[in-house]
Amino acid sequence: MKPANWTLATFILILIFLSNCNREQARENKQSISESSAMITLKQEDLRDKIKGGWAGQVIGCTYGGPTEFRYCGTMIQDDTPIPWDDGRMKWYYAHEPGLYDDVYMDLTFVEVLEKEGLDAPAMAHAQAFAHADYQLWHANQAARYNILNGLQPPASGYWENNPHADDIDFQIESDFAGLMSPGMPVTAAEICDRIGHIMNYGDGWYGGVYVATVYSLAFIYDDVELILTRALQTIPRQSTFYQCISDVIQWYHQYPNDWKRTWFECEKKWSSDIGCPDGVFSAFNIDAKINAAYIVIGLLYGNKDYGKTIDISTRCGQDSDCNPASAAGILGTVLGYANIPDYWKQGLSAVEKIDFKYTTVSLNAVYELSYQHALQNIERHGGERSGEQVQIKTQKPLPVKYEKAFVGHIPDKFLNIDAAHNRLNINSREFTFEFEGVGFVVTGRSVRERQQKSDKTHDPQIEVVIDGILSETAVLPTDINRRRNEICWKYNLPMQTHAVTITWHNPEPGCELILNKILIYVGPS
Repeated sequence: MKPANWTLATFILILIFLSNCNREQARENKQSISESSAMITLKQEDLRDKIKGGWAGQVIGCTYGGPTEFRYCGTMIQDDTPIPWDDGRMKWYYAHEPGLYDDVYMDLTFVEVLEKEGLDAPAMAHAQAFAHADYQLWHANQAARYNILNGLQPPASGYWENNPHADDIDFQIESDFAGLMSPGMPVTAAEICDRIGHIMNYGDGWYGGVYVATVYSLAFIYDDVELILTRALQTIPRQSTFYQCISDVIQWYHQYPNDWKRTWFECEKKWSSDIGCPDGVFSAFNIDAKINAAYIVIGLLYGNKDYGKTIDISTRCGQDSDCNPASAAGILGTVLGYANIPDYWKQGLSAVEKIDFKYTTVSLNAVYELSYQHALQNIERHGGERSGEQVQIKTQKPLPVKYEKAFVGHIPDKFLNIDAAHNRLNINSREFTFEFEGVGFVVTGRSVRERQQKSDKTHDPQIEVVIDGILSETAVLPTDINRRRNEICWKYNLPMQTHAVTITWHNPEPGCELILNKILIYVGPS
């Protein structure tokens, strides 16, 4: 009996192998046909419908994942944990927690600049618009805002030596607009990302935005989700860890095609360690771009074009579990088109489409049209044209963007805790000194002001940082949340040796304190 069983098993494996080969060959044939035809034709109404599907999908996915955002770090949301959905949910968030939609109204900041100044609006125009906006920002965005307000302009504002959050998710959740205005034109989408994404990110953080934007771009011309994700990855340099992470996810999908949780576990084992964001190093919290992009891809692959399943899986991967399903739902919404998003997931949408997003004068209905007009302009300026009720798009083959990597030669080593007797600088204690052995450090903390003085924005704490007896920087630490510095101070690319650091507060005042939390130490490769 054993030889017969072995023969049957072998036969089954051969059939599976041949089936996979045929599927891969069909995908390759489809790809080569598309590449050989430089021009594709879409009905203008279909183009508009796909753009609507992309924007509406972001709101749907963000709303669904809203209750879970960063409540599940380093763990998935189990199937028996309910995530509610009903027709009043979107309107409730619009009215009571409009900050949930930061990944949408940040996009809209750039869309509005493009509308006012044209598609070639310079990086500085975008940088000034978001730096002076009324909304609160976090991580790479806030670090960039601080840099811009204090005279450091893009791309330096996003460069990792000036921005400890350079690898964070920020531009990844804000780049949708670049793909939606570049249908079938991934190179063009990446060029827009180069100009705007380097305002706040660098390296893997920037690649996250480039990847999401090019996925959107290709979602206009393909309906095979895996093909879209694979083709878009050609935009990312192979030697980058972002490329390697997403490539691994696609490979694990082939190994475990019916088990998204196994792929999630493999991803956690290999890619869940953060080295940049001081809040994520040695922590379950992870706002790194590549791991959260992996959750987008897991949702799209295992969702298999089922809208609800795609959103749910991307959400249940955890971490930034409102932004990730927003991207997944927006991308699939672009593939399917607004009209084909199931009514169950569009329930409540009509009640908010006319409402301006907080901090903007733009509603969903307005951005549907703005993005459509920008797409038409982009199509025409890159070799396409409008003809009657149709639009011809000169498609582009994805090309890798430039290679860049943050935190080269920097390995997180440990946190130095600051005892309670020394962690506050004030009118009576103006100086703090520490020593460490390594190549870099980040001092986390914040400036605070007593409540009755919070309206006074004219006096900002000012510090000097001296390293090994040499002045490293003079910096202001505003207590105003929109102008704040995320960290007290940092320095990278020091020689691997023992260093002495002194932080001196030069203009202390009663009722104001600088709170120093802990010190992240980096060492070089052994």
